Amino acid sequence: MAAEASCSAGRLQAIRWESRQLVILNQTLLPHRSEYLKIRDTSAGHYSIATMQTRGAPAIAIVAALSLAAELHTHPKFDSNKAAHQHVYERLDYLGTSRPTAVNLFAAIRGLKQVADQALEENRDVCEAYIAAAEQMLADDIADNQAIGRHGAAFLGEGKTKVLTHCNTGALTTAGYGTALGIVRSMWEQGRLEQVVFTETRPYNQGSRLTSYELLTEQIPCRLICDSAVSALLQADPQVSAIIVGADRVAANGDTANKIGTYQLAISARFHNRKFIVAAPSTSIDLQMKSGKEIVIEERADREITSVKGVTYGSLLDERAVEVVQVAPLETKTWNPSFNVTPACLISAIVTERGVFVKRPGAEAFDLANDLKKL
Repeated sequence: MAAEASCSAGRLQAIRWESRQLVILNQTLLPHRSEYLKIRDTSAGHYSIATMQTRGAPAIAIVAALSLAAELHTHPKFDSNKAAHQHVYERLDYLGTSRPTAVNLFAAIRGLKQVADQALEENRDVCEAYIAAAEQMLADDIADNQAIGRHGAAFLGEGKTKVLTHCNTGALTTAGYGTALGIVRSMWEQGRLEQVVFTETRPYNQGSRLTSYELLTEQIPCRLICDSAVSALLQADPQVSAIIVGADRVAANGDTANKIGTYQLAISARFHNRKFIVAAPSTSIDLQMKSGKEIVIEERADREITSVKGVTYGSLLDERAVEVVQVAPLETKTWNPSFNVTPACLISAIVTERGVFVKRPGAEAFDLANDLKKL
């Protein structure tokens, strides 16, 4: 199913869950076409994550969870509660293969398995218990993101300022508000945002395709720059007070895996004496992972670097004008890591829905295990 996308009260909705039916905004078509796709089952959910029709660590977890909820709602009645429990386990394990670096996804899978376990033990309907838990995830994500926005805006202090962000971390990557862009939204709502500058985010252009789409839709003042222009911008414009990014996974010491290019932004922020802020839900923090050295980095296909997809200039309203253009010679070999790890020593603060974490005076790393216990 494809339908025209819309926004509610001026805000984009990348995930819709109504009458136990799931539809998502197909982000591979943005920014020139806006279509919703119906996700009927876990196969469709897995495909949407693996092909980046849906993206962003929080959104990935929610779409995975709700795809199984949609499947359970329409599935023929199971022979027994135990059979339903086994089906939930098998399909959650399958969904876990869609994006190996997304810690939120695996945290959700663990939590949803516990829900199924408890329902089976208490002789409650496993399917209904699972669906209710998945629906609660959606509501909680919006509330958590709004809290991240408030905490991050407060950390940046009073006064009007400019900030810079990388990749896309807003309503398109969450249930509807955003992490790094949640902070931007909160600042804008408070009248404290002069402008947000965003990178194109090669090679998949999440910034130029998605962040632009989101910010322009909500009429937030913004400007696009090349990835390679960040240091020049920080040197030229002292009003840019901070770089704010999201996270795919945060290790216990604060080392952070995020979209490729994040690491070099952190280096530039340190050199130019600007704050470098990571914004992520606490579910992105993996306390079992002591440092970023343990994070497995996904590598993607050569074609993402050697070619570019877009519409023919002057033909924006013609769906047939979407083309893939080969930029590099076909035989060109690439190294295309999807993420990189930013060392904790370069990060000023990690902002979560539970509060803002900073390093102890003189420390090079965070102590997130102890900090999380205090909040």
